[in-house]
Amino acid sequence: MEGVFVSNFIDPVKARAKFPERVYVLDTTLRDGEQTPGVCFTLEEKIEIAKRLDELGVDVIEAGFPVNSEEECNTVKTIKREGLKAKVCGLARCVINDIDACIKSEVDRVHIFIATSDIHLKYKLRMDEERALTQALAATEYVKDHGLECEFSCEDATRTPIERLVRFYGSVEERGADVHNVPDTVGVMEPEAMFDLISRLKALLRKPISMHCHNDFGLATANTLAGVKAGASQIHVTVNGLGERAGNASLEQTVTALTAMYGVRTGIKLSLLKEVSKVVERSSMIPLPPNFPIVGNNAFAHEAGIHVHGVLAKAESYEPLTPEMVGQKRRIVMGKHTGKHGVANFVKEKYNLTEEQIAAVVERVRTLAIRKKKITEDDVNAVVDGILGSVPDQEKLLRLDEILVVTGNKITPTASVQLIHNSQRRVAAGIGTGPVDALSKAIQSALGEEIRLLNYKLEAISGGTDSLCTVEVMTEDREGRTAMGLAVGGDIVMASANALMESLNRIYSKREKDCQQNKQIK
Repeated sequence: MEGVFVSNFIDPVKARAKFPERVYVLDTTLRDGEQTPGVCFTLEEKIEIAKRLDELGVDVIEAGFPVNSEEECNTVKTIKREGLKAKVCGLARCVINDIDACIKSEVDRVHIFIATSDIHLKYKLRMDEERALTQALAATEYVKDHGLECEFSCEDATRTPIERLVRFYGSVEERGADVHNVPDTVGVMEPEAMFDLISRLKALLRKPISMHCHNDFGLATANTLAGVKAGASQIHVTVNGLGERAGNASLEQTVTALTAMYGVRTGIKLSLLKEVSKVVERSSMIPLPPNFPIVGNNAFAHEAGIHVHGVLAKAESYEPLTPEMVGQKRRIVMGKHTGKHGVANFVKEKYNLTEEQIAAVVERVRTLAIRKKKITEDDVNAVVDGILGSVPDQEKLLRLDEILVVTGNKITPTASVQLIHNSQRRVAAGIGTGPVDALSKAIQSALGEEIRLLNYKLEAISGGTDSLCTVEVMTEDREGRTAMGLAVGGDIVMASANALMESLNRIYSKREKDCQQNKQIK
């Protein structure tokens, strides 16, 4: 497949697998995803998410658990009346009232479930296997009698004896169930065991098999893929892997793996994955980890010099698929591991830098990254601007060797500085209305002359308390020479000091040139 660069070792696995011709996607973000602790979608958010899922190409949207409340019932009905291409599904226990609520919601499919494991039958339902099967059969018939699709789940299937699973699934199939869903309710399966289980069920059942995997051991996506390898033709997923406890199989990871790694067809438009992920992230208020696969902000971000060099030379060196496939963009991130190639690539379209300037940017970015964990593009631009406008080290006549600033609620802002001027150390202190004013007074005292501060401009580059800032100053000496200084840093006082020194070095440089010209005239 174009744009995909996965391992050749997968080919023999694909040859042994029993992949279906097409995998259908049931998204349960609005039902199981909303059961994520702390998540509650508004009606407007649910409608927007449903529309996005429909545009994405999801086949079935499990829109809610209608019997929960009248509001939930009306929400599912509202989504159904949006005229989506996707089928709308409602969840129900094997209880007539639950199913009636789904029917009232005007769903296309009712997903009924009943627990079948020993622990659930004994402690949760307090009933025996025979009674549970009787309820399952009655519920299946009731759904089918009302002309709706019926999907049946043995809750806690992966802790249920195989003989009991075969009995339940086989019996509801005879009463008209359309899809057999196999839930790994508490996420206790692993891929080889899941492949074996689905293979055995597939050999004995005629109707399509579906997967519903939870992520308690971090294996939800792997287990879902294992089920598909064994012949399951439907998957239950959630956007961003939302769901009870550790969540469900991630829609983004599962469908991208099916497409890119195995070449299995789904109806999902991969290029919309990032956009849908952002909508759900905003509505759920569950922030996505930066390193979340496929749609995380770092999924296609590169910082280490070796990686950046490789990606710029040939993208697939460090990318298994093109970021555009899943609605992402490649990012070259600046930080302590950044190399020359990354910086050069980042600034080449905006700046014409020499090799020495690029090296200076790299060093400055690395220094900042150690103190500031995240370096943004604006940060780097400011660093470049500062270097382009700075006085070369060999031309600097003034150097700030040491600085101490004290300020507080009941303390007069005080600053002391040590400067090196013409190889001589000068020490002085000053007080002011604030720490920067005190610093300016101390520098002037050390130089023994008045330097007017004509302009002082401070700007935060990015949000957050750890933001870098840009300080721009304009100073004037007693003879009217003016100069601008620019500095970037995470500390306002230090950035101000560096900007002042930059400006003063320009003024002193002008003095030197004026003196040389006067000597030549004489």
